Amino acid sequence: MSAADLLIAAGVALVAGVVNSIAGGGSLILFPTLVALGLPTVAANVTNSIAQWPGYLGGVFGFRQDYVGQRRRLVSLSVVAALGGVTGSVLLLTTPTSAFDTVVPVLVLLASLLIGVQPLITRRLRRGDTGADPTDRVWLYVAVYLATVYGGYFGGALGVILTGVLALGLGRLKLANAIKSMLSLVTASTTVVVFGVFGPVEWAYVAVCAPAALAGGYLGARIAGRIPATPLRVLIVVFGVSVAVYLFLRG
Repeated sequence: MSAADLLIAAGVALVAGVVNSIAGGGSLILFPTLVALGLPTVAANVTNSIAQWPGYLGGVFGFRQDYVGQRRRLVSLSVVAALGGVTGSVLLLTTPTSAFDTVVPVLVLLASLLIGVQPLITRRLRRGDTGADPTDRVWLYVAVYLATVYGGYFGGALGVILTGVLALGLGRLKLANAIKSMLSLVTASTTVVVFGVFGPVEWAYVAVCAPAALAGGYLGARIAGRIPATPLRVLIVVFGVSVAVYLFLRG
């Protein structure tokens, strides 16, 4: 890789961090960029996962007040998320690369569409917000496990999936958003460990993309009120669908 490649990756990671703060879907920008820079799809995926990890810390810090009184629930769901993240990461590394190449266009398309319908999902969940704090049911843990398996394997739009699952299970959208951030961090942390030890990580890209993504997340939080999320979301969806079509044709 050249210095120009690293500079491009860092710039895109900065943009991805801003996008994650405002509308979500930053991984759908950085992943295809790494592929375009010459990384194989699996290497691009694991490198993208590790580079995006610092951004989750800010989300957890921002929701810290909402975690009061939720310790038992956070611990139990975090254990499930860790198991799901490990399962998905191991699945990615132990299945043939050709299998990931086959399924990744579908995953990119799915993630792009989920980002697109996120406002609709949020509005529907908000109407069902009871304000109560129900007892967690077994299906919620199963759903979180399956969602985080997906997160460990690919991860695009994981936050949308987790928010929907948790809001349905807990009946409180704000709490669901807060716990989603914690579970996303836990899932991302397991992938960092598994991919960092066993995965084909391009550490030079991580070295420039991780701090850029963190800075972008901070910048995005500062300017979120000045940039309309809807046009940005439309651009992300169009870009993601275009990438999915390209990957379909490429395969």
